[in-house]
Amino acid sequence: MFGLRLQEIIIIALVVLLLFGGKKIPELMKGLGRGVKSFKDGLNEVNAPETTEAPEKKKEDGKQA
Repeated sequence: MFGLRLQEIIIIALVVLLLFGGKKIPELMKGLGRGVKSFKDGLNEVNAPETTEAPEKKKEDGKQA
């Protein structure tokens, strides 16, 4: 994982625990998860084809003919 060994991961985890404390870490992870989910949802909205407009255009074209 990113070229990190087990010892380095443990040291990073201990530093995070010392900085934020045991009670804040779950809140931080929950906020991080929400942020990632929001980012993914935003990407899906941008990349998704606009299916709601296509049927409306077909209905309008059918009424004119």
